[in-house]
This record gives sequence, structure tokens and C-alpha cells, in this order.
Amino acid sequence: MNIHEHQAKELFSTYNIPVSTGSVAFSMSEIHTAVNNVVGPIWVVKAQIHAGGRGKGGGVKVVSSRDDAISEAEKMFGMNLITPQTGAEGKEVKRIYIENGSDIKKELYLSCLLDRATSKVAFIVSKMGGMDIEAVAEDTPENITTIQIEPAVGVTDESINKILHAFELEDDYVTQLSNLIQNMYKFFLEKDASLVEINPLIVTETNKLLCLDAKVNFDENALYRHPEIEKLRDENEEDVYEREASKHDLAYIKLGGNIGCMVNGAGLAMASLDIIKMYGGEPANFLDVGGGASKEKVSSAFKIILSDTGVKGILVNIFGGIMRCDIIAEGIVAAAKELKISVPLVVRLEGTNVNEGKKILENSSIEIIPASNLDDAAKKIVKLV
Repeated sequence: MNIHEHQAKELFSTYNIPVSTGSVAFSMSEIHTAVNNVVGPIWVVKAQIHAGGRGKGGGVKVVSSRDDAISEAEKMFGMNLITPQTGAEGKEVKRIYIENGSDIKKELYLSCLLDRATSKVAFIVSKMGGMDIEAVAEDTPENITTIQIEPAVGVTDESINKILHAFELEDDYVTQLSNLIQNMYKFFLEKDASLVEINPLIVTETNKLLCLDAKVNFDENALYRHPEIEKLRDENEEDVYEREASKHDLAYIKLGGNIGCMVNGAGLAMASLDIIKMYGGEPANFLDVGGGASKEKVSSAFKIILSDTGVKGILVNIFGGIMRCDIIAEGIVAAAKELKISVPLVVRLEGTNVNEGKKILENSSIEIIPASNLDDAAKKIVKLV
């Protein structure tokens, strides 16, 4: 789950992570108040969307008067902001964050994330902040340093010194940096974050460290422990299909193709996408119904797949373990009858109660193309589409 910059900075403040003061406007009528809450003399007007590269799309403006800040915020509110991360469709700006400007002496990059390769939390740091970190990693990887944190030990003086040297900062900053890193690590663990990114982390002209931007992602599997974080969810920023899938406890990710996929198990789902691609097709989605789906859950999955108007065919690939093939078959038939499926439907069933499942499909009035295995299923749906 992602949150907005202004939300991340509010959380940072509770952990004594240094941020500039600011105010948010959720409507056009709140802009004057938000601007007046910031003392200046520099005002930074920022569009709040879940995507990076806002400055490149006109979503960040720096001005030197309240009137200009109000004018820029009013122009920005409701605009369709297109950045390198939004895609061509862009995102509508529905909230504006205005904060005090800062005198920037140096820009740095700092992030904290879970390194799945080592099962440790890692800090990624670079002296080249304020830039596209992916480009830095590709073009000048020597400017990026990774510091692994031993979970039984936590952040040590040695870790702080490595980060200090990677930033090319003087020893005078060690206390500030130590407090920042310690608090950031505590925040990461206590809030079950999966990513905390500050780009840029700046050194001001008065030699203070300050988080000029903030991006935070949380582990959705841990949200039951954090109702205060759950409240920060902005459904306007989430894909409509993914939002609907979450209501039915379905793992769904929209892709760009035209073959809808319904599979049980993440590994099997990934294999299904791969083999569709191998035969020249394009998957429209990743959808894992899980190991214990009900008939109603399967029906909901079909509705979500078909709500994507780009879907021109559907592949159902089920290997029944805990999942029973007859339950899947009942769900397929119920959904097909209710939704009047008009696109080709290829079904591969195997595993628990597979014969019962196949009989249910055979005895229905639904036009279903059976497949003997995954290879056969992928060939058939790609050819039909």
C-alpha cells in the first residue's frame, strides 16, 4: 500500500525524522488556507499523486509569494498530471501539498527496504540525490552503496560511518545522520514498511539534514496490525480492478494484454503468464484465486476479469489441491451464465475432484474449450484470441 508524500512526512514527524513544514489542500476551497499556513518566503507547490517524476510533468512549482502559490495550486488542482511513472493516461490531481522552500547545499539519495536476497533490511545511499536513481544505478553504479543491517544487532556505528562516507559528508554530520538513520530504521520495522525512500535528502545552507521528499510503501499483509495506516489509503490512486479484487481477497494485477487469466497459486499463475507469452499471446492480468476459493469467489474473479474491456479471451488454469475442481467448475458455470461470456473460454482442470469438475462443465450449456494440460491450454487460447 502506498501513501502520499504529505502523509509520509506527517508520519516521519512522529519519529523525529526531519521534514519541512507544510499544509495540504483536499479541495479548491482549501488552497488559500493551506498557502497561508506556510510562512515562506519560498513556497513549494506539489501535486500529490502516487507516482514519481512529478516535477517533469509540471507537478512541482517553486514560487516566492503567497499569491503565486495560490495561482499555481489552483492551476494544478484537477489537472491530469503525466509523468514517466504514470503512463500516457496520467493521473488526476485531487490534493495539493504546499510546504516551505529550503536553501539546498547538497542533494543526497537515501532509502530503506527489505532485501529479499539476504532477508535483511538494507539502506541504499548515494551522493547523487534528486536524480533518477535507476539511471544512476545503470550509468554510474559506483555511486550507489548498499548497507545491510543485521537484524539481531540493528543499526551500528559502523553502518552510520559507511553511510556518512558514501554521502561524502564530514564527521560533523555524524550525530544528525545517526539520529535520522536510527529513527528511519525504527519507523520501517514498527510500521511494517516495505520501502522508505527520501529523494532528495538535502543538506541545507545551515548544515541541517532535511527530507525534501518522502515515498513510503507498506506491506499489505501486515495492515491488520496498523489501522492507523489503513486509514491513509487513497482509493482514488488505486487501480479500480485491483481495488475491487481486494474486497474479495483476490490477488489481482492488471497487465496490458488481452488474455484474461484465472489461476490458483502464485507460482502457477506466473507460469501461465510465461507460457502465454511464449506462444505469442499477451496476458491481461495476474489473478490468483488462492487455495480455498468458494464458488462465489470464483464468480467474482470472472466479473473482475471481464470488467476489463481489453479482454478477448480467458484462460482458467486450476490445479486442485486444497482447491476442489468441482467448486471451481460450479463457479465458472455460475459466472458464465450470469455474465453471458462472449469471449473464448479455455479451461484446464487437474487435481482434487477433477472428474466431477469436468462433468459439471460438460453438462452445462456454456461453450467451454477443455484443455488437457497447460501447454495445450496456452496454445488454444492464444490461437483463439
